[in-house]
Amino acid sequence: MGVPKRITSKSRKRSRKSANRWVPPALSKNKKTGNWVKSHHVDPTTGMYKGKQVLTLKSGEER
Repeated sequence: MGVPKRITSKSRKRSRKSANRWVPPALSKNKKTGNWVKSHHVDPTTGMYKGKQVLTLKSGEER
């Protein structure tokens, strides 16, 4: 069985563990509707992306 030559320092161990930390998704507020939307994603309620109409929604269609 392999045995480490040196003790792993606290900072090295903690920096390795920090890679597994959960990060909440980045949300931004839509200026027109005020809905929270993931950044770089189309707003599902309006079909807009960066001020342009990308999706055409049928009347009454909403999530």
